Amino acid sequence: MPLYKTITVNPSTKVLIWKIEESYDSLAKGIELTHHCRQRVDGMKSDLHRRGFMSVRHLLAEEGYTDHDLYYDEKGKPHLNTHKKISITHSFTFSAIIISDIEVGIDIEMQRPKIIKIAHKFTPLEEYRTLANDDAVMRKLTMVWGAKESIYKSFAEKGVSFLQHIYVEDFRLDEMETSASVVYKNKSETYKINFEEFEGFTCAYAVILN
Repeated sequence: MPLYKTITVNPSTKVLIWKIEESYDSLAKGIELTHHCRQRVDGMKSDLHRRGFMSVRHLLAEEGYTDHDLYYDEKGKPHLNTHKKISITHSFTFSAIIISDIEVGIDIEMQRPKIIKIAHKFTPLEEYRTLANDDAVMRKLTMVWGAKESIYKSFAEKGVSFLQHIYVEDFRLDEMETSASVVYKNKSETYKINFEEFEGFTCAYAVILN
């Protein structure tokens, strides 16, 4: 399947989502990888990870970029060889990128009940006691995790704790947006967070507020 969804966040920010249904060989056609990325994908044991990796290259192509336009810094953060900022994610059968003129981050997560068991590691659980049922709790926890993950990717400072340093403002499930902040050492940033839900997955993307 080609492009699953495109979201124009603002005039300079775009989200592109791919549903991974093709085989690896099909996704590899027409894609030229750098030597480094060829080594990376050849070393992946999971076919789904390899397909996710290649689907991201198709998303780049949708915006006129190739693998040669993408590089990673010493912190593992991706960059484009233009003035544009980029963040990348893939989870199971979906991948996504966000490209913008300003700092951004993106994350996709499958909605799974096990997130309730690990929630204490990244958010105060008492904030979710008023939700109607476990399904609602699972959805909201997945959104909060995705928001924090997208900020973590954008902020890109080692040592940042989801629980201690990243705060997501409370929001109603039907709002599908919120704001969040990260404070670590002498650096702090605030982001607007938006959410998309589809086929049992949650996509969260963060755009820095200047």
